[in-house]
Amino acid sequence: MSERSELLEATLDCHPEGIALIGQERNVVLWNRAAEAITGYLGLDLVGRPVPEPLKPLLQWCDEQREPEPDSYPQPERGCLLHIRHKLGHEMSVFARATLLRAELGGRIGTAVIFHPAESLDALPHGESSEGSGGEASQADFEDRLTALFEDFAHGGLPFGVLWVTVDQAHELRKTHGVGACEAMLEKVEGSLARGLRPGEELRRWGDDEFLILSHERTPEMLAAHAQLLAGLARTADFRWWGDRASLTVSIGAAQADLAGTLAGLLERAKAAMFSSFHAGGNRITSAPGENSCLPS
Repeated sequence: MSERSELLEATLDCHPEGIALIGQERNVVLWNRAAEAITGYLGLDLVGRPVPEPLKPLLQWCDEQREPEPDSYPQPERGCLLHIRHKLGHEMSVFARATLLRAELGGRIGTAVIFHPAESLDALPHGESSEGSGGEASQADFEDRLTALFEDFAHGGLPFGVLWVTVDQAHELRKTHGVGACEAMLEKVEGSLARGLRPGEELRRWGDDEFLILSHERTPEMLAAHAQLLAGLARTADFRWWGDRASLTVSIGAAQADLAGTLAGLLERAKAAMFSSFHAGGNRITSAPGENSCLPS
């Protein structure tokens, strides 16, 4: 049992996010290394003691967690923006989520709080952009929209997902026909994608040759099916440049927002799924791992 506990503690110490295990008496049972780095408080000073006053906002999870109804399913983690105070005295914001911990027989034994600096929410992945290219203001506005939507979702708002879209022929067209031809082609594809959007959906350029679509489909399966429709519209875009006709296809990565994740993580999953589609030959839709498989569009 001692070896098992050491392995568990070592595993939690390797986790990149702060992890605090809070016992029933509101004392600290475990405080991993990431939690030390984020707050400045060492585990040696906290374990076995009550949570210090500057970190008390983390305890709101212990107060808000309620016993579930008999035979009900476990409730999902909920995210929340909290304001705590670093050991050096400055205030900081963290994005935290919590899980009620139970013993083998079902009795409540404490709460696990997982948190990271809220600033990391701003480090959102984008597509590749040429130095000095335009669109930064539009992307910044869209980042604000995504952040607000994700925070609303974390507090019980509507489900949503993102589609990361790249045009398979963009790089080659840019190389052979120049930037003007590529931009004209991308405008053509953007118009085709826009015609397939549903009420409330949004489409933005997200890099030189990429687009991001915000969708309110309720499940990964519905999101993937919608992506199939959009990919079909992109294929019908009739693009000609100085008499040359180019066949167009898109690679799409789909990812559904997850209460246990972050906005940056959602976009990273969509981006990775898009690359999977592209490197599988293009003209495909790939759902993020655990949602769907890679499907030809």
